[in-house]
Amino acid sequence: MISGSTKKRRVGSSGRLSSFGDIDSSKSSDGTLTGSSGFNDPSTADVILRLYYESSPFEDDPETLSSSVNSVNSVDQGDVQLHLHSNVLRRSKYFAALLSDRWQRKSDSGEDSENSHRVYDLNLKVSSTIGSFNNHLTVLQLLYTNNFSTIIDSVSTALSILPVALELLFEDCVKACVRFLEAVPWSEEEEKKVLAFVPLLKQEESQELLARVSPTNSAASEDMLHGLIVAAIHNHSNMALVKAFVAKLLRDFSSRDSAKRVLDQAFHQSLKIVKESLEEYSSPDFRGDYNDPEAIQRVNLHTAMTNGKHLYWLVERMIELRVADTAVKEWSDQSSFTADLQRAFRDDACRNIAPGLQAVMLRCTCKLANAVAAGSIVAARQVRMKLVKDWLPVLIVCKDNSISVLPSHKSLYQELEETFLRIISTLPMSDAQELLPQCLSFTTRNVDDCPHLVSAFNTWFRRATRPSQSDILD
Repeated sequence: MISGSTKKRRVGSSGRLSSFGDIDSSKSSDGTLTGSSGFNDPSTADVILRLYYESSPFEDDPETLSSSVNSVNSVDQGDVQLHLHSNVLRRSKYFAALLSDRWQRKSDSGEDSENSHRVYDLNLKVSSTIGSFNNHLTVLQLLYTNNFSTIIDSVSTALSILPVALELLFEDCVKACVRFLEAVPWSEEEEKKVLAFVPLLKQEESQELLARVSPTNSAASEDMLHGLIVAAIHNHSNMALVKAFVAKLLRDFSSRDSAKRVLDQAFHQSLKIVKESLEEYSSPDFRGDYNDPEAIQRVNLHTAMTNGKHLYWLVERMIELRVADTAVKEWSDQSSFTADLQRAFRDDACRNIAPGLQAVMLRCTCKLANAVAAGSIVAARQVRMKLVKDWLPVLIVCKDNSISVLPSHKSLYQELEETFLRIISTLPMSDAQELLPQCLSFTTRNVDDCPHLVSAFNTWFRRATRPSQSDILD
Protein backbone atom coordinates (compact mmCIF):
# COMPACT_ATOMS: atom_id res chain seq x y z
CA MET A 1 0.00 0.00 0.00
CA ILE A 2 0.98 3.63 -0.46
CA SER A 3 0.86 6.11 2.36
CA GLY A 4 1.52 9.83 2.28
CA SER A 5 1.95 10.15 6.04
CA THR A 6 4.90 11.92 7.57
CA LYS A 7 5.32 9.59 10.55
CA LYS A 8 8.79 8.82 11.84
CA ARG A 9 10.48 6.22 9.67
CA ARG A 10 12.99 3.55 10.64
CA VAL A 11 15.48 3.49 7.80
CA GLY A 12 18.28 1.06 7.05
CA SER A 13 21.70 2.64 7.43
CA SER A 14 22.68 3.99 4.04
CA GLY A 15 26.30 3.69 5.04
CA ARG A 16 25.97 -0.07 4.85
CA LEU A 17 24.22 0.02 1.45
CA SER A 18 26.77 0.30 -1.30
CA SER A 19 25.40 1.92 -4.43
CA PHE A 20 24.22 -0.91 -6.68
CA GLY A 21 23.58 1.13 -9.77
CA ASP A 22 22.14 4.28 -11.26
CA ILE A 23 18.67 5.09 -12.42
CA ASP A 24 18.51 6.24 -15.99
CA SER A 25 17.21 4.35 -19.00
CA SER A 26 20.66 4.18 -20.57
CA LYS A 27 23.28 1.79 -19.28
CA SER A 28 27.02 1.68 -18.76
CA SER A 29 29.52 -0.83 -20.11
CA ASP A 30 28.92 -3.22 -17.19
CA GLY A 31 25.16 -3.15 -17.74
CA THR A 32 24.37 -0.80 -14.84
CA LEU A 33 21.65 1.79 -15.50
CA THR A 34 23.18 5.29 -15.56
CA GLY A 35 21.67 8.42 -14.13
CA SER A 36 21.70 10.65 -11.09
CA SER A 37 22.01 8.13 -8.24
CA GLY A 38 21.60 4.54 -7.15
CA PHE A 39 19.95 2.02 -4.89
CA ASN A 40 19.02 3.27 -1.37
CA ASP A 41 20.24 6.81 -1.98
CA PRO A 42 18.24 9.13 0.37
CA SER A 43 19.43 12.27 -1.41
CA THR A 44 17.59 11.49 -4.63
CA ALA A 45 14.93 8.95 -3.63
CA ASP A 46 11.28 9.75 -4.20
CA VAL A 47 9.93 6.48 -2.78
CA ILE A 48 10.45 4.90 0.62
CA LEU A 49 9.66 1.21 0.51
CA ARG A 50 9.03 -0.57 3.78
CA LEU A 51 9.62 -4.33 3.74
CA TYR A 52 7.90 -6.08 6.60
CA TYR A 53 7.25 -9.65 7.61
CA GLU A 54 3.97 -11.40 7.07
CA SER A 55 4.15 -12.38 10.74
CA SER A 56 5.54 -10.08 13.42
CA PRO A 57 8.51 -12.11 14.78
CA PHE A 58 11.67 -11.31 12.91
CA GLU A 59 12.70 -14.80 11.92
CA ASP A 60 15.61 -14.18 9.56
CA ASP A 61 19.04 -14.47 11.09
CA PRO A 62 20.56 -10.94 11.05
CA GLU A 63 23.84 -12.41 9.83
CA THR A 64 22.08 -14.08 6.91
CA LEU A 65 20.22 -10.88 6.13
CA SER A 66 23.40 -8.83 6.16
CA SER A 67 24.98 -11.20 3.60
CA SER A 68 22.70 -9.94 0.82
CA VAL A 69 24.36 -8.65 -2.33
CA ASN A 70 24.29 -5.15 -0.80
CA SER A 71 23.39 -5.63 2.84
CA VAL A 72 20.97 -3.53 4.86
CA ASN A 73 20.47 -3.13 8.62
CA SER A 74 17.47 -4.89 10.09
CA VAL A 75 15.56 -3.06 12.77
CA ASP A 76 14.20 -4.37 16.03
CA GLN A 77 10.58 -4.55 14.91
CA GLY A 78 11.40 -6.68 11.88
CA ASP A 79 11.07 -4.27 8.98
CA VAL A 80 13.48 -2.60 6.57
CA GLN A 81 12.98 0.75 4.83
CA LEU A 82 14.70 1.53 1.55
CA HIS A 83 15.17 4.79 -0.36
CA LEU A 84 14.25 4.02 -3.96
CA HIS A 85 13.32 5.77 -7.19
CA SER A 86 9.96 5.64 -8.92
CA ASN A 87 11.37 5.63 -12.45
CA VAL A 88 13.40 2.53 -11.57
CA LEU A 89 10.59 0.78 -9.72
CA ARG A 90 8.43 1.11 -12.82
CA ARG A 91 10.55 -1.66 -14.41
CA SER A 92 8.37 -3.84 -12.19
CA LYS A 93 4.79 -3.89 -13.47
CA TYR A 94 3.64 -4.35 -9.87
CA PHE A 95 5.22 -1.09 -8.75
CA ALA A 96 4.32 0.62 -12.03
CA ALA A 97 0.66 -0.09 -11.33
CA LEU A 98 0.89 1.22 -7.77
CA LEU A 99 2.70 4.37 -8.79
CA SER A 100 0.42 4.99 -11.72
CA ASP A 101 -2.60 4.65 -9.46
CA ARG A 102 -1.03 7.05 -6.94
CA TRP A 103 -0.31 9.73 -9.52
CA GLN A 104 -3.82 9.32 -10.93
CA ARG A 105 -5.31 10.00 -7.49
CA LYS A 106 -3.09 13.08 -7.08
CA SER A 107 -4.18 14.37 -10.46
CA ASP A 108 -7.83 13.84 -9.59
CA SER A 109 -7.46 15.67 -6.30
CA GLY A 110 -6.12 18.76 -8.07
CA GLU A 111 -2.77 18.91 -6.22
CA ASP A 112 -0.18 21.18 -7.87
CA SER A 113 2.76 19.80 -9.66
CA GLU A 114 5.07 21.25 -7.02
CA ASN A 115 4.12 18.36 -4.73
CA SER A 116 4.83 15.79 -7.42
CA HIS A 117 8.39 15.43 -6.14
CA ARG A 118 7.46 14.56 -2.58
CA VAL A 119 8.54 11.21 -1.10
CA TYR A 120 5.88 8.54 -1.12
CA ASP A 121 5.57 5.53 1.12
CA LEU A 122 5.11 1.98 -0.17
CA ASN A 123 4.69 -1.11 1.96
CA LEU A 124 5.65 -4.58 0.73
CA LYS A 125 4.81 -7.64 2.77
CA VAL A 126 7.42 -10.41 2.78
CA SER A 127 6.67 -14.01 3.69
CA SER A 128 8.29 -15.28 6.85
CA THR A 129 10.20 -18.09 5.17
CA ILE A 130 13.95 -18.20 5.60
CA GLY A 131 15.74 -16.03 3.07
CA SER A 132 12.70 -14.02 2.00
CA PHE A 133 14.21 -10.66 2.97
CA ASN A 134 17.45 -11.37 1.16
CA ASN A 135 15.61 -12.52 -1.96
CA HIS A 136 13.41 -9.43 -2.04
CA LEU A 137 16.38 -7.15 -1.47
CA THR A 138 18.28 -8.85 -4.28
CA VAL A 139 15.41 -8.41 -6.75
CA LEU A 140 14.98 -4.76 -5.73
CA GLN A 141 18.68 -4.19 -6.31
CA LEU A 142 18.42 -5.91 -9.70
CA LEU A 143 15.93 -3.23 -10.72
CA TYR A 144 18.95 -0.91 -10.83
CA THR A 145 20.92 -2.93 -13.39
CA ASN A 146 20.67 -4.79 -16.67
CA ASN A 147 23.65 -6.97 -15.84
CA PHE A 148 21.86 -9.87 -14.14
CA SER A 149 24.67 -12.38 -14.70
CA THR A 150 26.72 -11.07 -11.76
CA ILE A 151 23.94 -12.12 -9.37
CA ILE A 152 22.17 -15.01 -11.14
CA ASP A 153 25.12 -17.38 -11.16
CA SER A 154 23.67 -20.64 -9.78
CA VAL A 155 20.50 -22.69 -9.99
CA SER A 156 19.76 -22.10 -6.31
CA THR A 157 20.05 -18.33 -6.77
CA ALA A 158 17.80 -18.32 -9.83
CA LEU A 159 15.21 -20.46 -8.04
CA SER A 160 15.23 -18.19 -4.98
CA ILE A 161 14.94 -14.98 -7.01
CA LEU A 162 12.38 -16.20 -9.55
CA PRO A 163 9.31 -16.29 -7.22
CA VAL A 164 9.99 -12.72 -6.09
CA ALA A 165 10.47 -11.55 -9.69
CA LEU A 166 7.17 -13.23 -10.58
CA GLU A 167 5.45 -11.63 -7.59
CA LEU A 168 6.68 -8.15 -8.54
CA LEU A 169 6.07 -8.76 -12.27
CA PHE A 170 9.70 -7.88 -13.00
CA GLU A 171 9.77 -9.32 -16.51
CA ASP A 172 13.45 -8.71 -17.27
CA CYS A 173 14.47 -10.56 -14.11
CA VAL A 174 12.07 -13.42 -14.81
CA LYS A 175 13.54 -13.82 -18.30
CA ALA A 176 17.09 -13.72 -16.94
CA CYS A 177 16.30 -16.44 -14.39
CA VAL A 178 14.58 -18.61 -16.99
CA ARG A 179 17.42 -18.20 -19.51
CA PHE A 180 19.93 -19.23 -16.85
CA LEU A 181 17.86 -22.26 -15.83
CA GLU A 182 17.56 -23.30 -19.47
CA ALA A 183 21.32 -23.29 -19.91
CA VAL A 184 22.64 -25.20 -16.88
CA PRO A 185 22.25 -28.73 -15.49
CA TRP A 186 19.86 -29.46 -12.61
CA SER A 187 19.88 -31.95 -9.81
CA GLU A 188 16.77 -34.11 -9.43
CA GLU A 189 15.56 -31.93 -6.56
CA GLU A 190 16.20 -28.74 -8.54
CA GLU A 191 14.28 -30.17 -11.48
CA LYS A 192 11.21 -30.63 -9.27
CA LYS A 193 11.44 -26.98 -8.20
CA VAL A 194 11.83 -25.77 -11.79
CA LEU A 195 8.75 -27.73 -12.86
CA ALA A 196 6.78 -26.19 -9.99
CA PHE A 197 7.39 -22.77 -11.53
CA VAL A 198 6.33 -23.75 -15.06
CA PRO A 199 2.59 -23.08 -14.51
CA LEU A 200 3.47 -19.56 -13.36
CA LEU A 201 5.41 -18.73 -16.52
CA LYS A 202 4.17 -17.62 -19.90
CA GLN A 203 4.02 -20.32 -22.54
CA GLU A 204 6.95 -18.93 -24.50
CA GLU A 205 9.02 -18.66 -21.30
CA SER A 206 8.38 -22.24 -20.21
CA GLN A 207 8.73 -23.82 -23.67
CA GLU A 208 12.46 -24.56 -23.45
CA LEU A 209 12.22 -25.76 -19.86
CA LEU A 210 9.41 -28.18 -20.75
CA ALA A 211 11.23 -29.39 -23.87
CA ARG A 212 14.07 -30.44 -21.62
CA VAL A 213 11.93 -32.69 -19.42
CA SER A 214 8.93 -33.61 -21.60
CA PRO A 215 9.14 -36.25 -24.37
CA THR A 216 8.01 -35.25 -27.84
CA ASN A 217 5.86 -38.39 -28.10
CA SER A 218 4.46 -41.04 -25.78
CA ALA A 219 6.79 -43.72 -27.16
CA ALA A 220 9.99 -41.75 -26.60
CA SER A 221 11.23 -44.08 -23.84
CA GLU A 222 10.68 -47.16 -25.98
CA ASP A 223 12.30 -45.54 -29.01
CA MET A 224 15.36 -44.65 -26.94
CA LEU A 225 15.57 -48.11 -25.37
CA HIS A 226 15.23 -49.82 -28.73
CA GLY A 227 17.95 -47.62 -30.17
CA LEU A 228 20.25 -48.54 -27.27
CA ILE A 229 19.63 -52.25 -27.80
CA VAL A 230 20.35 -51.95 -31.52
CA ALA A 231 23.52 -49.98 -30.79
CA ALA A 232 24.61 -52.51 -28.17
CA ILE A 233 24.31 -55.51 -30.47
CA HIS A 234 25.37 -53.95 -33.76
CA ASN A 235 27.44 -50.78 -33.56
CA HIS A 236 30.06 -50.99 -30.81
CA SER A 237 33.52 -52.54 -30.81
CA ASN A 238 33.40 -52.88 -26.99
CA MET A 239 30.14 -54.80 -27.40
CA ALA A 240 30.39 -56.78 -24.15
CA LEU A 241 30.66 -53.64 -22.00
CA VAL A 242 27.85 -51.86 -23.82
CA LYS A 243 25.63 -54.94 -23.59
CA ALA A 244 26.25 -55.12 -19.85
CA PHE A 245 25.30 -51.47 -19.49
CA VAL A 246 22.11 -51.82 -21.57
CA ALA A 247 21.20 -54.96 -19.62
CA LYS A 248 21.34 -52.91 -16.41
CA LEU A 249 19.13 -50.22 -17.97
CA LEU A 250 16.60 -52.90 -18.88
CA ARG A 251 16.64 -54.31 -15.35
CA ASP A 252 16.10 -50.83 -13.86
CA PHE A 253 13.52 -49.71 -16.42
CA SER A 254 10.33 -48.58 -14.72
CA SER A 255 7.84 -50.19 -17.13
CA ARG A 256 8.13 -53.93 -17.72
CA ASP A 257 5.49 -53.71 -20.46
CA SER A 258 7.60 -51.17 -22.36
CA ALA A 259 10.73 -53.28 -21.92
CA LYS A 260 8.82 -56.30 -23.22
CA ARG A 261 7.64 -54.47 -26.35
CA VAL A 262 11.15 -53.25 -27.10
CA LEU A 263 12.72 -56.67 -26.56
CA ASP A 264 10.03 -58.40 -28.61
CA GLN A 265 10.71 -56.03 -31.48
CA ALA A 266 14.48 -56.57 -31.34
CA PHE A 267 14.00 -60.35 -31.04
CA HIS A 268 11.73 -60.46 -34.08
CA GLN A 269 14.17 -58.40 -36.15
CA SER A 270 17.19 -60.54 -35.28
CA LEU A 271 15.28 -63.79 -35.80
CA LYS A 272 14.09 -62.54 -39.20
CA ILE A 273 17.69 -61.90 -40.30
CA VAL A 274 18.83 -65.35 -39.14
CA LYS A 275 15.92 -67.04 -40.91
CA GLU A 276 16.50 -65.17 -44.18
CA SER A 277 20.23 -65.98 -44.11
CA LEU A 278 19.59 -69.70 -43.53
CA GLU A 279 16.86 -69.74 -46.16
CA GLU A 280 19.25 -68.33 -48.74
CA TYR A 281 22.00 -70.70 -47.67
CA SER A 282 19.72 -73.74 -47.93
CA SER A 283 18.02 -72.76 -51.19
CA PRO A 284 19.18 -74.84 -54.20
CA ASP A 285 18.06 -72.08 -56.56
CA PHE A 286 20.25 -69.57 -54.76
CA ARG A 287 23.37 -71.70 -55.12
CA GLY A 288 23.17 -71.56 -58.89
CA ASP A 289 22.54 -67.85 -59.23
CA TYR A 290 26.03 -66.52 -58.45
CA ASN A 291 29.48 -66.90 -59.98
CA ASP A 292 31.05 -67.33 -56.54
CA PRO A 293 28.40 -69.08 -54.43
CA GLU A 294 30.89 -70.09 -51.75
CA ALA A 295 31.67 -66.46 -50.92
CA ILE A 296 27.97 -65.66 -50.69
CA GLN A 297 27.44 -68.73 -48.52
CA ARG A 298 30.12 -67.51 -46.14
CA VAL A 299 28.38 -64.15 -45.90
CA ASN A 300 25.03 -65.83 -45.18
CA LEU A 301 26.46 -68.07 -42.49
CA HIS A 302 28.41 -65.23 -40.91
CA THR A 303 25.23 -63.10 -40.84
CA ALA A 304 23.26 -65.97 -39.30
CA MET A 305 25.96 -66.59 -36.71
CA THR A 306 26.28 -62.91 -35.71
CA ASN A 307 22.56 -62.37 -35.36
CA GLY A 308 22.19 -65.71 -33.61
CA LYS A 309 24.49 -64.37 -30.88
CA HIS A 310 22.32 -61.26 -30.69
CA LEU A 311 19.27 -63.49 -30.33
CA TYR A 312 20.83 -65.36 -27.44
CA TRP A 313 21.62 -62.12 -25.60
CA LEU A 314 18.05 -60.91 -26.15
CA VAL A 315 16.63 -64.22 -24.92
CA GLU A 316 18.72 -63.93 -21.75
CA ARG A 317 17.37 -60.43 -21.11
CA MET A 318 13.77 -61.50 -21.75
CA ILE A 319 14.01 -64.46 -19.39
CA GLU A 320 15.73 -62.32 -16.77
CA LEU A 321 12.82 -59.86 -16.90
CA ARG A 322 10.24 -62.66 -17.23
CA VAL A 323 8.87 -61.22 -20.49
CA ALA A 324 9.76 -64.07 -22.87
CA ASP A 325 6.27 -65.47 -23.46
CA THR A 326 5.92 -63.93 -26.95
CA ALA A 327 9.42 -65.11 -27.87
CA VAL A 328 8.54 -68.68 -26.84
CA LYS A 329 5.41 -68.60 -29.02
CA GLU A 330 7.40 -67.35 -32.00
CA TRP A 331 10.23 -69.82 -31.41
CA SER A 332 7.76 -72.70 -31.20
CA ASP A 333 6.27 -71.95 -34.62
CA GLN A 334 9.33 -72.28 -36.83
CA SER A 335 8.88 -75.47 -38.84
CA SER A 336 10.37 -74.02 -42.05
CA PHE A 337 13.26 -72.39 -40.16
CA THR A 338 14.13 -75.57 -38.28
CA ALA A 339 13.99 -77.48 -41.58
CA ASP A 340 16.57 -75.05 -43.04
CA LEU A 341 18.71 -75.48 -39.94
CA GLN A 342 18.64 -79.25 -40.30
CA ARG A 343 19.76 -79.02 -43.93
CA ALA A 344 22.52 -76.57 -43.01
CA PHE A 345 23.78 -78.63 -40.07
CA ARG A 346 24.06 -81.72 -42.28
CA ASP A 347 26.28 -79.72 -44.64
CA ASP A 348 30.03 -80.05 -44.09
CA ALA A 349 30.55 -76.52 -45.45
CA CYS A 350 28.29 -75.05 -42.76
CA ARG A 351 30.08 -76.91 -40.00
CA ASN A 352 33.45 -75.71 -41.32
CA ILE A 353 32.49 -72.08 -41.99
CA ALA A 354 30.32 -71.46 -38.92
CA PRO A 355 31.08 -74.23 -36.41
CA GLY A 356 29.49 -72.27 -33.56
CA LEU A 357 26.09 -71.79 -35.22
CA GLN A 358 24.74 -75.09 -33.90
CA ALA A 359 25.60 -74.23 -30.32
CA VAL A 360 24.10 -70.74 -30.60
CA MET A 361 20.78 -72.01 -31.93
CA LEU A 362 20.60 -74.80 -29.33
CA ARG A 363 21.46 -72.40 -26.50
CA CYS A 364 18.59 -70.12 -27.52
CA THR A 365 16.28 -73.14 -27.60
CA CYS A 366 17.56 -74.44 -24.28
CA LYS A 367 17.09 -71.08 -22.53
CA LEU A 368 13.50 -70.76 -23.70
CA ALA A 369 12.66 -74.43 -23.09
CA ASN A 370 14.10 -74.32 -19.57
CA ALA A 371 11.96 -71.28 -18.76
CA VAL A 372 8.89 -73.18 -20.00
CA ALA A 373 9.76 -76.33 -18.06
CA ALA A 374 10.43 -74.33 -14.89
CA GLY A 375 7.10 -72.50 -15.18
CA SER A 376 8.65 -69.02 -15.33
CA ILE A 377 6.97 -68.85 -18.74
CA VAL A 378 3.49 -70.37 -18.61
CA ALA A 379 3.04 -71.70 -22.14
CA ALA A 380 -0.12 -73.21 -23.59
CA ARG A 381 -0.23 -76.90 -24.49
CA GLN A 382 0.06 -76.21 -28.23
CA VAL A 383 3.10 -73.99 -27.67
CA ARG A 384 4.83 -76.65 -25.55
CA MET A 385 4.03 -79.32 -28.10
CA LYS A 386 5.32 -77.32 -31.07
CA LEU A 387 8.45 -76.20 -29.22
CA VAL A 388 9.54 -79.81 -28.79
CA LYS A 389 8.20 -81.02 -32.14
CA ASP A 390 10.02 -78.36 -34.22
CA TRP A 391 13.30 -78.21 -32.31
CA LEU A 392 13.83 -81.84 -31.28
CA PRO A 393 14.87 -82.80 -34.86
CA VAL A 394 17.43 -79.98 -34.85
CA LEU A 395 18.99 -81.37 -31.67
CA ILE A 396 19.07 -84.87 -33.15
CA VAL A 397 20.79 -83.64 -36.34
CA CYS A 398 23.37 -81.71 -34.31
CA LYS A 399 24.23 -84.81 -32.29
CA ASP A 400 24.29 -87.15 -35.28
CA ASN A 401 26.51 -84.91 -37.40
CA SER A 402 29.02 -83.88 -34.76
CA ILE A 403 32.30 -85.54 -35.68
CA SER A 404 33.91 -84.66 -32.36
CA VAL A 405 31.63 -83.49 -29.59
CA LEU A 406 33.21 -80.87 -27.37
CA PRO A 407 32.56 -81.29 -23.63
CA SER A 408 30.62 -78.01 -23.58
CA HIS A 409 28.44 -79.20 -26.48
CA LYS A 410 27.89 -82.58 -24.82
CA SER A 411 26.66 -80.83 -21.70
CA LEU A 412 24.40 -78.60 -23.81
CA TYR A 413 22.96 -81.58 -25.67
CA GLN A 414 22.15 -83.42 -22.43
CA GLU A 415 20.63 -80.34 -20.81
CA LEU A 416 18.34 -79.80 -23.80
CA GLU A 417 17.43 -83.51 -23.88
CA GLU A 418 16.41 -83.42 -20.22
CA THR A 419 14.45 -80.21 -20.76
CA PHE A 420 12.55 -81.58 -23.75
CA LEU A 421 11.66 -84.71 -21.77
CA ARG A 422 10.40 -82.59 -18.88
CA ILE A 423 8.18 -80.64 -21.28
CA ILE A 424 6.93 -83.86 -22.86
CA SER A 425 5.88 -85.03 -19.38
CA THR A 426 3.51 -82.03 -19.23
CA LEU A 427 1.70 -82.99 -22.45
CA PRO A 428 -1.31 -85.27 -22.90
CA MET A 429 -0.32 -88.91 -23.28
CA SER A 430 -1.24 -88.90 -26.97
CA ASP A 431 1.23 -86.08 -27.66
CA ALA A 432 3.88 -87.72 -25.52
CA GLN A 433 3.36 -90.99 -27.40
CA GLU A 434 4.13 -89.15 -30.66
CA LEU A 435 7.25 -87.40 -29.38
CA LEU A 436 8.96 -89.93 -27.08
CA PRO A 437 9.98 -92.39 -29.84
CA GLN A 438 11.91 -89.54 -31.51
CA CYS A 439 13.98 -89.27 -28.33
CA LEU A 440 15.54 -92.73 -28.73
CA SER A 441 18.63 -91.00 -30.12
CA PHE A 442 19.27 -89.84 -26.55
CA THR A 443 20.40 -93.38 -25.70
CA THR A 444 24.06 -94.23 -25.19
CA ARG A 445 26.04 -97.48 -25.08
CA ASN A 446 25.61 -97.48 -21.33
CA VAL A 447 21.97 -97.29 -20.30
CA ASP A 448 23.03 -95.85 -16.96
CA ASP A 449 24.24 -92.73 -18.81
CA CYS A 450 20.72 -91.75 -19.90
CA PRO A 451 18.59 -91.90 -16.75
CA HIS A 452 16.51 -88.97 -18.04
CA LEU A 453 15.31 -91.08 -20.98
CA VAL A 454 14.65 -94.11 -18.82
CA SER A 455 12.61 -92.03 -16.39
CA ALA A 456 10.59 -90.45 -19.20
CA PHE A 457 9.53 -93.79 -20.66
CA ASN A 458 8.83 -95.29 -17.25
CA THR A 459 6.61 -92.34 -16.43
CA TRP A 460 4.67 -92.72 -19.68
CA PHE A 461 4.14 -96.49 -19.21
CA ARG A 462 3.13 -95.99 -15.57
CA ARG A 463 0.46 -93.53 -16.67
CA ALA A 464 -0.58 -95.79 -19.53
CA THR A 465 -1.42 -98.64 -17.11
CA ARG A 466 -3.89 -96.53 -15.20
CA PRO A 467 -7.61 -96.97 -15.87
CA SER A 468 -8.99 -94.89 -18.73
CA GLN A 469 -10.92 -91.72 -18.03
CA SER A 470 -14.23 -93.41 -18.81
CA ASP A 471 -13.46 -96.15 -16.29
CA ILE A 472 -12.57 -93.58 -13.65
CA LEU A 473 -15.79 -91.64 -14.28
CA ASP A 474 -17.88 -94.81 -14.14
